[in-house]
Order: sequence, then structure tokens, then C-alpha cells
Amino acid sequence: MSKPQVDQGRRTWVAIACGAGAVGGVATAVPFVSSFQPSERARAAGAAVEVDISDLKPGEKKTVEWRGKPVWIIRRTPEMLASLKKTDALVADPKSERKPDEITPMPDTRNEYRSIKPDVLVVVGICSHLGCSPSDRFTPGAQPSLPDDWQGGFLCPCHGSTFDLAGRVYKNKPAPDNLEVPPYTFLADNKLLIGEAKKA
Repeated sequence: MSKPQVDQGRRTWVAIACGAGAVGGVATAVPFVSSFQPSERARAAGAAVEVDISDLKPGEKKTVEWRGKPVWIIRRTPEMLASLKKTDALVADPKSERKPDEITPMPDTRNEYRSIKPDVLVVVGICSHLGCSPSDRFTPGAQPSLPDDWQGGFLCPCHGSTFDLAGRVYKNKPAPDNLEVPPYTFLADNKLLIGEAKKA
């Protein structure tokens, strides 16, 4: 019995097609496999963030990202600190007693300044109403969308919630709570670690 004839041309094309299929399969699989690995950004998302504030002048704000959220660091002037006494009666939660474990989790910041050091305010820049980011309105006095006796603070342009210079929400506004104070500690006079409170 004679052996069947093998078409060498066909065998070559089958081998090429199989090889191309294998290469294509690997090329398709690589992006999916690599997508299972967390990105550098994702790995860093939960990590504490060191911030140098030595260049932050009185009256200025610096924004950093922590866990995908904007964190504001404001170096308050003596005038800004004095304004907090004037807004005590106007804000909804002057002593940050509402949801203390969520909004002001560190005992060191449950004071009239809502901060470890009076002149340095650290808050998450997200409105407690619908998650918008309020705008700076540090200049006191009458301005559009603000009261004539405005003492300085933040305005959420989406629905008109206002916050004073300690991040406390004014009464009768859509935002139910003060701006959140994240856990943080001072590593040095001008160096902060955001995302980690001082260990007892």
C-alpha cells in the first residue's frame, strides 16, 4: 500500500498559520495579564504622602493628592484665625461634634481651629453634599454668591454651600457636614505626613 502524498506547500502554510495564531494569542493575552497587576499609581493610592510646606506663605494654599482626593493645606494668617470667632455662631457644627470619627477623626484636631497647629489647616477639598470641590474665597467682604459679612473661606459653586476658614459648613446649606480632616502628623516644623496620624 502506497503512502499518501503530503503537500509540502500546504504543510508550510499550516505551520505559518499556527505560528501566527500562537503569536497573536500571546500578544492578546499580555495586556490582560498585565492588567491584573496594580499600577504604580494604584499601589501608591493608599499610601501616606509626605508634603514639604516650607514654601507655603501665610494666606496661601497647597493641594496634594491622597487616596485620589484633593487635600488642601492652608497657612492661615492671624486675621484668618481671628475670623473663626466671628463665624462660630454662623456655622452648623462649630465644634465638629457631628460624625467626629468620620469628619474629624483625630482628637488633636477637635479644637476651634480644627488643626494640630493653629496656622496650618489640613482638609479634604470635597464638599460633603455631592462631592464637588469648593473654590477658594479667602478675601473677606461682599462678593457675588456670598453674604456681605463674608469672613473668608470656601464656596461650592454647584449648590452654594459655604465653609469658613476652618472648613466648617455654614447653617442652612445643602452640605450636611464640615470638610473632612484627614489623618496627618508633623514630621518636622514644615513637613507633613498625610494619611497617618501620630502614634500614641
